[in-house]
Amino acid sequence: MKASLLLRERVAFREDSFAELVLWQVPSPLPGSAHPFKYRLAFVRSGVCMVRFDNEAGKGDHRHVRGKESRYLFVSPEKLVQDFLREARRADDEDRDS
Repeated sequence: MKASLLLRERVAFREDSFAELVLWQVPSPLPGSAHPFKYRLAFVRSGVCMVRFDNEAGKGDHRHVRGKESRYLFVSPEKLVQDFLREARRADDEDRDS
C-alpha cells in the first residue's frame, strides 16, 4: 500500500489568517506514532504559525501552540481535526480580543 492523501484543505479564517490541513494514510505508523496516519495542520496569521499539530517521524504526535510544544493524544482523524480547529479558533479569538 502506498500513502494515500485523505485531506488537503486550506480554510480562510479572516483576511490575514488561514488554516492548512494535510492528512495522509500511510502503510505503517511513523516512528513515535501508533497509528497509520501522517499529518500536519497549521493555523497561520500574518505569516506567523500560531498553532500546529503534526507527527514528525521520531517525535510522534504533538502540537505547537504559541511557541510551546506538548504531546498530543491521537484518537482518530476526525478528533484530530476537531481539536486542531478548536485550538486555532481559540488562538484567533484571544488575539482579536486583546
